[in-house]
Amino acid sequence: MSGVVRRKGVRERAAQATRDSLLRAAIRVFARHGLHGGSVDKIAKAAGSYDRMIYYYFGSKEGLFVAVLEEIYRRFNEAESKLELDLERPVDSLATVVRFVHEYYRKHPEFVTLLNSENLHRGRHIGKSLRAREYSSPAVGIIDRLLASGVTRGVFRAGVTGRDLYLLIAATGYFYQSNRFTLSAFLGENLEAPEAVAHWQSFVLDTVLRTLCADEPVCAAARVA
Repeated sequence: MSGVVRRKGVRERAAQATRDSLLRAAIRVFARHGLHGGSVDKIAKAAGSYDRMIYYYFGSKEGLFVAVLEEIYRRFNEAESKLELDLERPVDSLATVVRFVHEYYRKHPEFVTLLNSENLHRGRHIGKSLRAREYSSPAVGIIDRLLASGVTRGVFRAGVTGRDLYLLIAATGYFYQSNRFTLSAFLGENLEAPEAVAHWQSFVLDTVLRTLCADEPVCAAARVA
């Protein structure tokens, strides 16, 4: 019967709950111990499950790690999709995106830690994911649409791509979060202090808008908002 959504049975719900529990546990364990230190046994115990269930649902420890990387990207995209962005106000909306990215990295240190771990492996696991590009497209697409709107309205200059701007925003947020402890020691200041975080976020927003703006008064208003 068309239009009818089939409800999951008890076994399906139980299986999904087990898989989700293993995935959540794996995120915690891999973030704390890395891929090599995060054993199947540790993950199973953290999930209150059994080793064999990991192999049943994910095929291998490596398969589970790929699923973990996909899941943290999925969570990022889901959170980003809830942003209230207005194409009629591209400057304010872009400022919202910048603040979101920086705050997300800060509030989800496991995201940064797991990506650090995967970069140590030269992206070998995420490269096997069939969904990696699926997760990158929305993030870049949002910025592309805001840029196009800003250019149309004469507030952004033409010639900047969403891909390049995404890399700028991600780099300034990721590097700060990833290296905050060593940078704090090197610079002799606490980069985790609220005032330090706020200052950096403001500086990055100013940098992004100065890179883009064709209408300085409009961008200046967004920088102080």
